[in-house]
Amino acid sequence: MKKLFTEFNLKNVSIKNRICVPPMVIGLTDDGYVTAENIARYKELAKGGAGLIIQEATCINMDGRLSPKQLGIWNDEQIKGLKSIVDAVHAEDCKIFIQIHHAGVVGISEAPLCPSAYEYTGYGKTVVGREMTEEDIKSVQNDFIQAARRAYEAGYDGAELHGCHGYLISQFLNKNINKRTDEYGKNPEKFVTEILDGIRKVTPKEFVVGIRLGGFEPTIEAGIHHAKVLEQSGIDFFDVSYGFSIEQEMHVSEEYKFSNAIYAAEKIKEVVSVPVFGVNGIYSAETAEAVLNETNIDIVDIGKGSLINPNWANDAKNGKDTGKCFNCAKCMWFGQSQVCAGKVMFEKNNK
Repeated sequence: MKKLFTEFNLKNVSIKNRICVPPMVIGLTDDGYVTAENIARYKELAKGGAGLIIQEATCINMDGRLSPKQLGIWNDEQIKGLKSIVDAVHAEDCKIFIQIHHAGVVGISEAPLCPSAYEYTGYGKTVVGREMTEEDIKSVQNDFIQAARRAYEAGYDGAELHGCHGYLISQFLNKNINKRTDEYGKNPEKFVTEILDGIRKVTPKEFVVGIRLGGFEPTIEAGIHHAKVLEQSGIDFFDVSYGFSIEQEMHVSEEYKFSNAIYAAEKIKEVVSVPVFGVNGIYSAETAEAVLNETNIDIVDIGKGSLINPNWANDAKNGKDTGKCFNCAKCMWFGQSQVCAGKVMFEKNNK
């Protein structure tokens, strides 16, 4: 595991290895404020040995939530609780970024915003997103900017804009959803670059700001184009994943060794000079090492592996069993089942 456990510097942030626990919303709050359970969860993950944690999607305003139990960063009163998470993670020699988020049309709002009017069915209902006015755009952009300012004040090492998985930034970047005829339609990255410019005005230049980017938005060619534009605008890293699931086109050879998301990360890494993270299907230390060596990406995201075994990185380093995800159709960790088969088996085998 030579590369997996080498130190990596992302701007001014020194990360002790190439393992990141990516953002995964579990839902441990009822009002958007940090709870003792949130703090305990992140402390446990930090003890597990990863070099970096990216905190779960934390919403920039109440109307943009994806879940009633989602953490928030929409007012200054939330800074104190968020700082408690940061302090708990830092105490375990781990760095932490926060993912800031707005769900747009796929959220729980009864009148959700969207770049263009778009019909979406999810959460047991069908809604039509209201096309955002220029005033709406400026308001949401400012919410992102102020959220990043709060993140800096809370002590996070950086912030990640949530720009994939069908949420608002993803909707702007996907031409199948964004049908605007103004500059935000002709140059959809403008929505993000203006947010980035605003963040730079309220945080020090050393503060890390990256984006979780859809590699297929809706195609790999579009994903690569978005990455090039955002790099020119000063983004610090790309955490590459999937785009808007029902509006993406993935044409990856069945012979490709890793997941489609890793393929997208590899292709984006070929054209940018800033660090690139890859995710999906990395369940073993051997696979993680192979991804780093064969794709040239910089960081691997260990998601479900960290849910099954919070000590994943330490166990990988020591050559121990790290656990196994069975890719169950209904995942306990996301509120759809009562038992995680992978976690049960791991705990049984490691008593």
